[in-house]
Amino acid sequence: MMKEETKNQDEGGSLDLKAMLKKADEQTDFPKVPFDEFVPPTYEEWKDACIALLKGAPFDKKMYTKTYEGITFEPMYTKAMTESILPKNSFPGMNDFMRGSRISGYVGQPWGVAQSCDETLPKENNELLKHEIDRGSTIYNLRLDRATILNEDAQNADKVGDEGCSITTLADMHNILNGLDLKKYRLYIYAGASALPILSMAAGALQASGKHLKELHGFIGANPIGQMVAQGKNYTALTDLYDEMYQCALWADKNTPDLRTIMAKSDVFSRGGANDVQEMAYTISMAVAYLRAMQERGLTIKQAASKICFGFSMGANFFIQIAKLRAVRPIWAKIVEAFGGDENDQRMYIHARPALFFKTVYDPYVNMLRNTTEIFSGVVGGVDSYENATFDEPIRKGDEFSRRIARNVQIMLQEEFGLLKPIDPAGGSWAVESLTKQMKEKIWAEFQLIEQKGGLIKALQEGYPQTQIAEVLQSRFKNAEFRKDRIVGNNMYPNMTEKLIDKRPEDTVALKKQRTDEINEYLSDIDEVFKQEKLSKLADISQKNLVDSAIEAVKSGATIAEIRKALNTRYDGVSENIEVIMPHRWSERYEALRKVTENYKERNNDNVKVFLANMGPIPQHKARADFSTSFLQVGAFDVLSNNGFKTTDEAVEAAKESGADVVVICSSDKTYPEIVPELAPKLKKALPDAELYLAGAAPKDLEPVYRKAGVDDFISVRANCYKILQFLQKKKGMVE
Repeated sequence: MMKEETKNQDEGGSLDLKAMLKKADEQTDFPKVPFDEFVPPTYEEWKDACIALLKGAPFDKKMYTKTYEGITFEPMYTKAMTESILPKNSFPGMNDFMRGSRISGYVGQPWGVAQSCDETLPKENNELLKHEIDRGSTIYNLRLDRATILNEDAQNADKVGDEGCSITTLADMHNILNGLDLKKYRLYIYAGASALPILSMAAGALQASGKHLKELHGFIGANPIGQMVAQGKNYTALTDLYDEMYQCALWADKNTPDLRTIMAKSDVFSRGGANDVQEMAYTISMAVAYLRAMQERGLTIKQAASKICFGFSMGANFFIQIAKLRAVRPIWAKIVEAFGGDENDQRMYIHARPALFFKTVYDPYVNMLRNTTEIFSGVVGGVDSYENATFDEPIRKGDEFSRRIARNVQIMLQEEFGLLKPIDPAGGSWAVESLTKQMKEKIWAEFQLIEQKGGLIKALQEGYPQTQIAEVLQSRFKNAEFRKDRIVGNNMYPNMTEKLIDKRPEDTVALKKQRTDEINEYLSDIDEVFKQEKLSKLADISQKNLVDSAIEAVKSGATIAEIRKALNTRYDGVSENIEVIMPHRWSERYEALRKVTENYKERNNDNVKVFLANMGPIPQHKARADFSTSFLQVGAFDVLSNNGFKTTDEAVEAAKESGADVVVICSSDKTYPEIVPELAPKLKKALPDAELYLAGAAPKDLEPVYRKAGVDDFISVRANCYKILQFLQKKKGMVE
């Protein structure tokens, strides 16, 4: 049904588009403007002009940008460079789907606005789901807490409500779905390693309310490999979880044909620091493992492919994000074709969200800008739905303000910025087409490497993806240390007046008590004998129809943990154990470093004091003084500035009075050979325990001279900011 509707919408959109183009052509009568007087410059002429402007700086170093994916951005892309790969005979919604999955793009069907709802209590989350729809969302996106993802009952869990909603009983699911218009709006639930318990609860709640199961559309998605990578193991073996995945897909194909039950989700890779080639290749490998497992158990490729959706994280490199989405669709189409799928089976359903890896705790309002560029790249790349994160996501659950901002960014892009109108806006772009080709080749090569290792599970057991991602993570951290990667508000441009926003922690003890009371009240009215009869049937290995059996058990009063226990009784398998890919954020080390300073300052009413020995008039020292101030304030140190000194003795006297822990000489390269040999020894004598830095990188022939005079190190664009700040903290006694 979904495919027929999509096909009809695409055909209708195509006819509408042709009519619009014809009408525009008939009404347009632009005068021809000759450009004969302008002589187009050649690439070599442009390059020569750049070299002249660089004033001796090497063109190859300054004008080319290397990415973590092993791609080098050209300084300028031209038609001549990309003539052979431009899409001359390829159209959106056709062929390999590189240009999008639908002929009419978003013209007839906007991307879905799927704002995450994560209130702990089911009734409150139900209200939030409705509120989101009332305010412009077009998808009910329910986020579950960790206990629910792990199929643990709230009353027995260590914590409830962390990052999502707590669901234990059918009553909880009924409270969640109560009053939701599931005919009109899709429902999204990421269910963890298995969709079966949550799917059975959703189906049971609908049946108990007298609603038809076919109302369910969207996804209740299982991702056992992703969960295993995040946790090290699952609650049972992969073969068992594949059996449950098969049962869910088969049941959904019959009862809820527009509901997807498998989700190949990339966030475990992106949060580990993976580059975009790794993220896409490993997620595609994950989906292929699911396809194989489903076919081995009896699903056709049409059934299996229609039940898979993809969840991707949109990162910081704008053009790479566009390219990776355009590149991954033809790869998936090629794979599904190899499995025997037709053109409709090859269409990829993509849900995306901002990558949490690139969000910061300090200066978190900048996250709004990061999120906006990421959703923009996702839309240009052709997502089917998008969940824009709240700016305070790294710190706490969102509130009305942060959710409103996140939601309205999507609505503004649709309604005010016209992003529903262009179809494949990046199509034909010399830069994007070139990057798409390179990304496609690299993703395919990495995917093939995983296949040669025997598939993703074998590769994970070998530790290959973990090692590859760890290497990229370390490269990211190193580039952040040297500030080659600029993290606004953290390793660059810190806000020294900033107060960390309130974490607004939930009262987990009270919430758990409330959940326990609610659950106990529900269970007190349950026929225990009848419930055990239904659970026994679910646990019986001769029972083949697991979803219907689970629905009956749920309706009899079984909790999510009891459903899991009954299912696990069927199995002999024990979960595989693999090395975990730990979640990180690119700013976490700088955040920890700054927190050390702030904690020390609060305890001791003291800080690392930095004195700037600014020499000469303001124009002479200002650039270096500003750079040094920003460099050292990254560590939240106190920087003592001034308008400059005429003599070295004046500078030394002021430095001595300051009692500084650090002194930075700031002036110009032209004046340093005269100033430093005189000033540095005097400063060392006046403040023998202070570290002495020179602002700027010294020429090779002068560095020994400056060091001999007493300079300990240099603050420049080539300096390791993180290591210098950490060293100064240790010297001050902030850390051992």
